Amino acid sequence: MIKAVLWDMDGTLVDSEDIAVEALALAMKEAGLAPPRDLKARVVGRSADEIYRHIVDGFGMRTGPAEWERRKHHYYFRASEALRGYDDAVETWRRLDAAGVRQAVVSHSDRAIVDVNLRAAGLVRPGLVTVARNDVLHGKPHPEGYLRAAYLLGVEPGECLVVEDSASGAAAALAAGIEVVFVPHSHSAVPQGVRTLCSMRELEDQVLAFF
Repeated sequence: MIKAVLWDMDGTLVDSEDIAVEALALAMKEAGLAPPRDLKARVVGRSADEIYRHIVDGFGMRTGPAEWERRKHHYYFRASEALRGYDDAVETWRRLDAAGVRQAVVSHSDRAIVDVNLRAAGLVRPGLVTVARNDVLHGKPHPEGYLRAAYLLGVEPGECLVVEDSASGAAAALAAGIEVVFVPHSHSAVPQGVRTLCSMRELEDQVLAFF
C-alpha cells in the first residue's frame, strides 16, 4: 500500500541541472580552473560535498569549502530566474496533494538551493516536508535522506514510492527498502529494479488506487 510519495528535486521536479552545471563551471573558472567538457556527466546525481571533493582531487582546486559554496551560489542564484518546474511533474504533485497523498522532497542539494528551486516551481507552502543535504549526515546513495523523509511523514519506508531521475538517488531509495520509479524525462540509465514511467499519469494511477 502506498501512503506517501517521496520526490527527488533536481532533474525530477525542477529543471535545474543545466543551471547548476553552468554555475559550477563559472565557479571553477573564477578559481582558475578549466571546466571539462563532460562536467555535467561528472556531477549530475552527486551531492555538493562529493562534487567539491571531485574538483579538489581531480583539478587541484585550493579554494576552501565555504568560499567555494559562496562562489557557486552566487552564479546559481544569479541565473535562478530561469528555473522552471517540469510541468507534468508539478501537476502530478498538485493532484496528489489535492487527493490527500503525503509527499516530501529529498534532495542532494543544500537548503538554500532547495528553497529557491521549490519556490521557482511554485511548490513552497507551510508544512512542506523537505530533506536537504544539510539535514543528514550522508547524502545519496546512502538511504538516510529517504528514511528521514518517511519518518517525518509518519509512514514506514515500505509504504512509500520514490520518484527519481538518477542512479545514485535510485540506489538510496532501494537501500531504504522503497520502490523507485524514474520520471519520463530522465536522461540517466535505468538501474536494475527501477522502471521508467511512460507518463506522470501512470504515477497518479498507481498512487491514487490506494486513496
